[in-house]
Amino acid sequence: MAISDIKEFTHLSEADVAAIGREFDAIRRDVEASRGEEDAAYIKGVIALQRRLEIGGRVALVGSVLPPLWLAGTAALAASKILENMEIGHNVMHGQWDWMHDPEIHSSTWEWDNVCPAEQWKHSHNYLHHTYTNVIGKDKDVGYEILRVRSDQPWHPHYLGQPLYNALLMVLFQWGVALHDLDIEGAAKMDADPEEMKAKLRQIGRKAGRQALKDYVFFPALSGPFFPATIAANATANLVRNVWSYAIIFCGHFPDGAEVFTEEELEGETQGEWYLRQLLGSANFTGGKLMHLMSGNLGYQIEHHLFPDLPSNRYPEIAERVRDICARWDLPYTTGPFPRQFWQSTRSIWKLSLPVAGELRRFVDRLTGREKPAPQPGADAPTPRMTGEPRVPEPVAA
Repeated sequence: MAISDIKEFTHLSEADVAAIGREFDAIRRDVEASRGEEDAAYIKGVIALQRRLEIGGRVALVGSVLPPLWLAGTAALAASKILENMEIGHNVMHGQWDWMHDPEIHSSTWEWDNVCPAEQWKHSHNYLHHTYTNVIGKDKDVGYEILRVRSDQPWHPHYLGQPLYNALLMVLFQWGVALHDLDIEGAAKMDADPEEMKAKLRQIGRKAGRQALKDYVFFPALSGPFFPATIAANATANLVRNVWSYAIIFCGHFPDGAEVFTEEELEGETQGEWYLRQLLGSANFTGGKLMHLMSGNLGYQIEHHLFPDLPSNRYPEIAERVRDICARWDLPYTTGPFPRQFWQSTRSIWKLSLPVAGELRRFVDRLTGREKPAPQPGADAPTPRMTGEPRVPEPVAA
């Protein structure tokens, strides 16, 4: 099966898909040609704002025994961590600002305020997630290897705990991100390379140690006798960042209208079909300028997936052209208010924790070895609507 066999795209011919691909290519060329001082000033301004918030928060927490200072310091620190992870770190590591040739704001040098090492994030997220978006078995963002996110995924009793796993993932999100590049599924099946796993775990341990030293030893020590209050403030700021990041990211791929795919649906995928998969696999949410700033402009998740290495401040103007293409070619464009998108994501995760008719019987059959093998495709299997040379886009800035 090819991506073009999916019902949302069956009205398109091979020539149509190629034409759509050229239109998206034109958007990329236009934005790349127009990047300049205004864009550079934007990211430098956001970095300056983030650093002022962090310094202000840290200073306020020196007197953290006073409730107003504790609240102000914690809020400023949480906002600085959100800005650093979402609008700065995530986007800088995508290579969105590499064209500036600034060694301090470059994907090869940026290390973010998160327990996940930047090197591992750039592989699991920039390469695997953005190349194989929402492809089960390839994209580790699909359920983070612990959640059932598609109804045709075989059900197992351990999915009954999915609402709990999901809640834990939300509050411990940076730790879920830290384990993102580990082959958890392979380790469970004893297929993972043990030496590679050990090396990655050591790298995570070093990064997590530095983060813990910074947030729970060094800065609290500056508060002197208010050490415990500052530790609590830092832990709260990290928790707020975790919950916010989780909510934003899950709104991008799990609301109604955002689809997941199988590896078979990638067979023969052309560049134009890759664009279509990004459209169907992603979802936007609406909001004002502050909302988009604090979400790393991931309210434009569709545009981010079409052009992950273009500057995030350009996504609003890119979105206008993307919506126009979708309207003219009758393509899906999933968007909605943030609360609705978050509720739909959560509802889907809860629903998929339960077996539907026949799934419990199939599980028992698998357990007892009575499950019938799936039919193999034969000569009379349907021929895909379109063909093309396989093309997987090059990894975005690693």
